[in-house]
Amino acid sequence: MTSSAHALADVLAAEGGGEEGGFQAPSIAEFYPPAIFEFSVLGIDFEITRIILIFWLATAAMLVFLVLAARNASVVPGKLQYIGESGYSLVRDGMARDVIGPKGLPFAPFLASLFFFILFNNFMSIFPFAQISPNSKFAIPLVLAVIVWVLYNYIGIREQGAARYFKDAAIPPGVPIGALILVTPIELLQVFVIRPFTLAVRLFANMFAGHMLLVVFSLGGVYLLTAGGIFPLFGAASFLMALVMTFFELLVIVLQAYVFTVLTATYLNGAVEPAH
Repeated sequence: MTSSAHALADVLAAEGGGEEGGFQAPSIAEFYPPAIFEFSVLGIDFEITRIILIFWLATAAMLVFLVLAARNASVVPGKLQYIGESGYSLVRDGMARDVIGPKGLPFAPFLASLFFFILFNNFMSIFPFAQISPNSKFAIPLVLAVIVWVLYNYIGIREQGAARYFKDAAIPPGVPIGALILVTPIELLQVFVIRPFTLAVRLFANMFAGHMLLVVFSLGGVYLLTAGGIFPLFGAASFLMALVMTFFELLVIVLQAYVFTVLTATYLNGAVEPAH
């Protein structure tokens, strides 16, 4: 390590315990902001935090966008109508129709709502003055995953009957009888536990990591610009990296909304069409 690199490390580590004047490294406290106000309903305590307000703002923005996009629809679409129709067509044709199949079109409104909801909440990670996605809190992706879990199990039981649905989930076709003692518990665990868990974790982990990276480069850039000496050069590089990571985060925002929705369509396909 060069002397400059050593010096940079010393500056960043100086008073790292949080003393005044030192570099304040981001921590998970970012995801647990203090309550803005609190209230109780039937003895249950609730807290409204900054992240909850961002969640409400993102959801309201999504509803306003969809209403404006659908209002006064014309053969020659305006900008909002074009964007809304493009997003819905992506879900209807690329997921409901292509992934689920002929029975998939009735699920298009649900899948489109899921896609836009995740997309708008993810976008808050780079929206000025918000700069954190509610999906970086595990509770929200978990609730979405539970909704998907309930839906695909309900559809599977409705379409196939409870006996056949659970039989197909426990006994994959083509597996030798002797192997079922090992395969059946794994399949049941995969369908009823691992699917919703990984669905939630994938979305949460990507948004959590993206936020932490942007915060590290942004705060590091601010600190280095005021550190004196040659460190403003490193600060400029840190800000440049934060800009690059913002564009990368934009890609992740769209990709994670797409992945969550297309996996939901895949699970619904397995529920609608029994295994052969």
